Amino acid sequence: MKVEARTFLILVPFFLVVWIAYGLWSDWEAVGSAALLLLAGLAGMTGYYLVLVSRRIDARPEDDPLAEIEQGAGELGVFPPWSWWPLVAGVGIACVFTALAIGWWLFWIGIGVSALAIVGWTFEYSRGQHAH
Repeated sequence: MKVEARTFLILVPFFLVVWIAYGLWSDWEAVGSAALLLLAGLAGMTGYYLVLVSRRIDARPEDDPLAEIEQGAGELGVFPPWSWWPLVAGVGIACVFTALAIGWWLFWIGIGVSALAIVGWTFEYSRGQHAH
C-alpha cells in the first residue's frame, strides 16, 4: 500500500502547480480552477487514506523490494463469478444521465432501475448458489 499511497501523494503538488499555472493563464476561470483544486484535494484524501490503511495491515509482497514473485500467489479477494448487477446498475445510471437530454420521466425510471440494482448487488450472496 505504500507505493500506491506515495503515487497519490506525489500527484498533489503536481496538481497544485497545474492549478496555479491554469489559474494564471486563464485569469482564474471559475470551473477549471475549482476542478483542478478539487482534483488535488481528491488525490490528497486518497493518498492519506492509503497511508492510514498501510499502517493497519501487514506488509504485502508488493511493498518489499526483495520479494519473490511466488510470494504474491494465492487468493487475491472475493469476486462474484458471474454478476449481472453491475450491468443493471450501469443501465440505470445511463438512464439517469440520458434523462438530462430527453426528459424527467426517464430520470425516475433510471432511479428505480438503479435502486433495484443496488439492492440486488448488495444481497447477491444472500440467496442462491453463492449464499453464505
